[in-house]
Amino acid sequence: MKPFNKEMIDPGYYRNSTRKPDINNLLQVLRRKRPGRPTLFELFLNEPLAEKLAGPISDPIARNIESFHKAGYDYVTALPSNFAFPSGQHATSEGAKTISLSDGFCITDRESFEDYQWMEVGDSDFSALDAYAEQMPDGMKMMVVGPCGVLENVISLAGYENLCMMLADDPELVQDLFDHVGSRLVQYYEKCVSHEAVGIQMINDDWGFKTQTMLSTDQMREYVVPWHKKIAEAGHRYGKPVVMHSCGNLERVYDDIIDVIKFDGKHSYEDTIIPVEDAYERYGGRIAIMGGIDVDFLCRSEPEKIYNRCTAMLERTRNGGYALGSGNSVPYYVPHENYYAMIAAAHFNVYD
Repeated sequence: MKPFNKEMIDPGYYRNSTRKPDINNLLQVLRRKRPGRPTLFELFLNEPLAEKLAGPISDPIARNIESFHKAGYDYVTALPSNFAFPSGQHATSEGAKTISLSDGFCITDRESFEDYQWMEVGDSDFSALDAYAEQMPDGMKMMVVGPCGVLENVISLAGYENLCMMLADDPELVQDLFDHVGSRLVQYYEKCVSHEAVGIQMINDDWGFKTQTMLSTDQMREYVVPWHKKIAEAGHRYGKPVVMHSCGNLERVYDDIIDVIKFDGKHSYEDTIIPVEDAYERYGGRIAIMGGIDVDFLCRSEPEKIYNRCTAMLERTRNGGYALGSGNSVPYYVPHENYYAMIAAAHFNVYD
């Protein structure tokens, strides 16, 4: 292990990096094998960080690609379509920082369900797929994400409290709502993963709170898991590995995640639920463990402490099945030097 030094958190080092992307590293991780070098994984980077990494690039697609490239990722996260499930849900008074799960919903009963104007995948613009393909450097692929997932969109449309009441009062309407969301997400992902420049399918759908899933285990298996299985099958049909991003305590549904849906990788971990080190020991033999360095830890710790934990995690997982990154994403309030300390563990260390 190389000892920490200030050069590792110099933004100039990353802006001038000549590290070449190679999607095969990430594919090896998702096969639970050892990649050729320590490999990075992230869901999103915040805009100020992306701009600092990429430099003065005005085109958002080019800036996104360049920021992931300079930071040392073998892929770029892409949301390549305007397809969505419009609702009245909006940010709280804090702006875009938090979202209420019971605010702004638009489907409350059968009548409002029938009146809702569903956006269709076939009418949506997917031209960004080609735009990304034309601008990515050799060796890089896209990791496509969705406009949120099955459960998140149902909650956005119906409201969390209202959905819980629907489950008791009108389960047929609940099933129809999940079916309308799930079937469209299958179409969305089929369109994405059929593109040659897409290397990985990410299904981003928050399932849980700190202590449990948002719905009961039986309800998750009835309404949510079957549609995730169909969405994941779309990626696997095209030979693309499928990663799950979900916050929350999912302990009771890990068998569904691994054995029923057959996700290749799982992302999003919190130290207060299960530290990523423990997640790797418990589940790493069955599914690739992606990211996991707790965001609160990234915010509050000194760069050297972050670097040392990340380097130790890479050493612990040297036999394969792990890519280094945050527990969720890199929000604007993570100090940039702390982010650099995290990725430095992959830049400055090698596998023997």
